[in-house]
Amino acid sequence: MKAIKTLRDLGQSLWLDNITRDLLQNGTLQRYIDEFSVTGLTTNPTIFELAIKNSTMYAADITLRSSSTRSAEDLFFELALVDLAGAAELLLPVFARTDGVDGWVSLEVSPLLAHDTNRTLAAAVDLHRRGAKPNFFIKIPGTPEGLPAIEAAIFAGVPVNITLLFSREQYLAAADAYLRGIERRIAAGLNPEVASVASLFVSHWDAAVAGKIPADLTNRLGIAVAQRTYKAYRELLSSARFQRAANAGARAQRLLWASTGTKDPKASDILYAKALAAPLTINTMPESTLKAFADHGEVGEIRAPDGSDNEAVFARFANVGIDIDVLATRLQDEGAASFVKSWNNLMDRIRAKDRPDASGELTIQGGRDDCLTCAAVPAWTALEWQSKIGTYMGTRGPREYKGT
Repeated sequence: MKAIKTLRDLGQSLWLDNITRDLLQNGTLQRYIDEFSVTGLTTNPTIFELAIKNSTMYAADITLRSSSTRSAEDLFFELALVDLAGAAELLLPVFARTDGVDGWVSLEVSPLLAHDTNRTLAAAVDLHRRGAKPNFFIKIPGTPEGLPAIEAAIFAGVPVNITLLFSREQYLAAADAYLRGIERRIAAGLNPEVASVASLFVSHWDAAVAGKIPADLTNRLGIAVAQRTYKAYRELLSSARFQRAANAGARAQRLLWASTGTKDPKASDILYAKALAAPLTINTMPESTLKAFADHGEVGEIRAPDGSDNEAVFARFANVGIDIDVLATRLQDEGAASFVKSWNNLMDRIRAKDRPDASGELTIQGGRDDCLTCAAVPAWTALEWQSKIGTYMGTRGPREYKGT
């Protein structure tokens, strides 16, 4: 817990990179806010896929909301918006206390749109409207096709979490898109106070070069990339361009460390949390990393704005054949493809939960009036219906009540 306080006093925010309905309803997220100083929450398709796979709390809601005219994607966004609205409510006191600096939740546009500028923008605007919360980020990937959508979304007043950034150059392109949107708002006489974060993925770097480098370079590339990007970030905040925007009322787009769970089983479970202590940043941690850091965390050397010795580290990687620019592009492409795979798995899982399983068991659809052959089905609340999954058996025709 001391390490968490150290990060907070340093000026780094801790966000949780996870959401499940169980986490919301059993009080765990509120406990993380109260005890671990969690001040925000991020999600992605993989997180939602695991949440729906590993919890029984979604099946009834999926069936209750399903219809022949509604796609799995529509159902997913309805489910996700319910969860994130609950998380946003829990974080509203943080949002108010920090005047909108912290207290955010994030929902990603469909990863199928990562290379489609116009549809990404339309989806971002629509999801922000449906989210209807002041502390609601829409995640847009920082791919070349995503950058124009980011600029347009910011100009439209949509707060954006720019995701799938892997290098200094990708970060700077995303920051430029954000600032262009802000500058357009200033030129149009609009309020430039539109929030944004830029999410740099860290651990993927070390996983990508594992086994291809000398032992003394193991687990050093992701941290070096983060240091290099942090230097560019601090230089941007000191630039005349940003200061002009800030003078007109704009806020800094904060740098967020993403993918900070340790992938190497031989390395410390707090490797990146310890190494990425830096003012004016956010570290969004998987739940296991957050708990580990609260239990036995420690803070390493504070990141220097000048990037420390990371350029020497890059030179060593170049000497063993690692091309950073080529690898950054590959990691962004692979990240987008990975989210598409998780998205497709998620859609399949939602469709499966909307159908009877092999045993003939069917989750509840509709309320008590939907059970056509029962005279005495209780008028349960929504939560009570969820808790009684499996008590209705049969086909998609008339249900037969077999529960209590």
